[in-house]
Amino acid sequence: MGGEEEALAAAGAAGRRAAAWIRSLSTGLDPSPVGSWIREDLPEAIERAMSGLDPQACDRMDPGGVMVDGTGGLDEETRSKLVFVPCAVQDALWLTPDQQIRLVAVASLVTGAARLLAEDPGTAITTGELSRTWALVDHAIV
Repeated sequence: MGGEEEALAAAGAAGRRAAAWIRSLSTGLDPSPVGSWIREDLPEAIERAMSGLDPQACDRMDPGGVMVDGTGGLDEETRSKLVFVPCAVQDALWLTPDQQIRLVAVASLVTGAARLLAEDPGTAITTGELSRTWALVDHAIV
């Protein structure tokens, strides 16, 4: 698939930038378990997700003719961490509302990128949908 290698390299780079931004956020005066989770587990999950995107893990039919949802390369543990972000930021009172919504946006964009790859990897890569996603991630972390 044309441009696949470049698209996946760009995903990894965007994931590293997003993770660095998250690590730079304050954990407040009294770091809570949520603060540690946001500062440690979440950036690791984002890096793992973005470096593990896989166009080959797309929607398909199994040998019995049953449709199987692809993962886009996003494992279940990482997906569950990203889905938890909107709940976690509610308890991150030391973060500004702007920082909270940016965290939610980044997590949503990462899971959305995996879904794009799972649904139609060729189109997601060749039409620039993934590159637009990375641009949105960059906008969210600025």
